[in-house]
Amino acid sequence: MTPHAGAATQDRITSVTISSVTLPLNTPISDAKVLTGRQRPMTEVAMLFAEITTEAGHEGVGFGYSKRAGGPGQFAHAREVASVLLGEDPSDTGKIWDKLVWAGASVGRSGLATQAIAPFDIALWDLKAKRAGLPLAKLLGSYRDSVRCYNTSGGFLHAPVEEVMERSAAAVADGIGGIKLKVGHPDSATDLARVAAVREHLGDGVPLMVDANQQWSRADAQRMCRAFEEFGLVWIEEPLDAYDFEGHGRLAATFDTSIATGEMLTSVAEHAELIRHGGADIIQPDAPRIGGITQFLQVMAMADRRHLQLAPHFAMEVHIHLAAAYRHEPWVEHFEWLDPLFNEHLEISGGRMHLSDRPGLGVTLSDQARAWTVDTHRVKA
Repeated sequence: MTPHAGAATQDRITSVTISSVTLPLNTPISDAKVLTGRQRPMTEVAMLFAEITTEAGHEGVGFGYSKRAGGPGQFAHAREVASVLLGEDPSDTGKIWDKLVWAGASVGRSGLATQAIAPFDIALWDLKAKRAGLPLAKLLGSYRDSVRCYNTSGGFLHAPVEEVMERSAAAVADGIGGIKLKVGHPDSATDLARVAAVREHLGDGVPLMVDANQQWSRADAQRMCRAFEEFGLVWIEEPLDAYDFEGHGRLAATFDTSIATGEMLTSVAEHAELIRHGGADIIQPDAPRIGGITQFLQVMAMADRRHLQLAPHFAMEVHIHLAAAYRHEPWVEHFEWLDPLFNEHLEISGGRMHLSDRPGLGVTLSDQARAWTVDTHRVKA
């Protein structure tokens, strides 16, 4: 039992289970980082799940992930700090986040250290909303019951443009609200031709975005942003290195097309610097990467004060709730990659992703997720 607990403490954490799950991808995925030789094609996603239970019988589930590398490291770090949750009141999300991050602060308070504790934090918020009998968005205070959504998974650079056009049109027909295409090809003419082909195929009425995955120099980004102006894009994503806040700010101030970035940042402090430099018209935080929902809410508050648009990266099962609770009309990213991991799936129609009435995050782990588990660790009081 935690000492000095007051009468307000009505429940305590009694067990924590973490699971490392390897999610295979049907096709190796390539973006600009592969074509420039910086990374290898992506063949799997390493998932880190946390399941938390309390003495009153409440349960919560959260998750994080890593692409290409880092999954075993996240699991190892989470395993080392998991025991600090035992005996804590699950409602004390801020206090517990601080306790977790300081337990591993010798390796920093960003990067892998924050990504490894995000599943715990997300699980606590899931538990809190389930206990209240509310979808997480409603617990946070939602502004809407559905969010504009766009699809990325069909626009990667490994796919021929004919396939991209076909899959994009099918996604729109299935109710997706926008299409994002990967760019950053070593031959800029190829980028322009692919975007032009998809724009013509879909028509001017379909929202279209592009993502360069940090692969342009400042000079190349200037040229490409200028060239893309004619396509009426919703945004140009990560035209520069993720930590070139000043460079992104210059692009945002120069071009009509919005600049979007933030997905690779792994702390609130990094997002604060991005915002201070005016580096994004559309900010793209990722809750599993910055340490969970507790930290995401801080980024949301900073973005709201600057009247920035919000388009969270990946992890739609979490981000649908956070986007629904943002004051300015946001976007959420649709990826079907994680579908096999959960028994429930989000409804998409009319260009929007819809909140369900299920409490918490509204998802439970599937038998397939259990079958893909490669390691587990459990601590209990």
